[in-house]
Amino acid sequence: MGVTGEQLGIMALADALARAEDEGYDLVEVAPNASPPVCRIMNYGKFKFQQSKKLHQAKKSQTTVQLKEIRLRPKTEEHDLQVKLRHMRRFLEQNNKVKVTVLFRGREIVYATLGRELLQGIAENLSDLGVVDQHPRLEGRRMVMIVSPKKT
Repeated sequence: MGVTGEQLGIMALADALARAEDEGYDLVEVAPNASPPVCRIMNYGKFKFQQSKKLHQAKKSQTTVQLKEIRLRPKTEEHDLQVKLRHMRRFLEQNNKVKVTVLFRGREIVYATLGRELLQGIAENLSDLGVVDQHPRLEGRRMVMIVSPKKT
């Protein structure tokens, strides 16, 4: 294939190299497994530069989502809960997932329903910003719920 994209047909390697040399470009093997192998006459340095620019642009537009954790106890007071809710809202606005964990100590595990109700209330409170990915689930002495930001 020539510089402008036209087909040059099947030719010997020496002829192809000479033609690329005459035009001031490089002979690049595009499909080595084809029979016969397919080569292209191009400016290889410019091609590599454009590839790196595309890769850089793709990385720039890519966003990473972090998982932020908020820990509570079943007997957390109302004001403290409101402070934690403000943190959760900020995390969701920044497009981060939030893992809400209720820790049970000692005999508090008997009142797992309190923890479930607490997490349900949090889910209702955050319903305008996020959606529940993982509903409240008891894992040992912890009850865990994961909330993701809504797609905008």
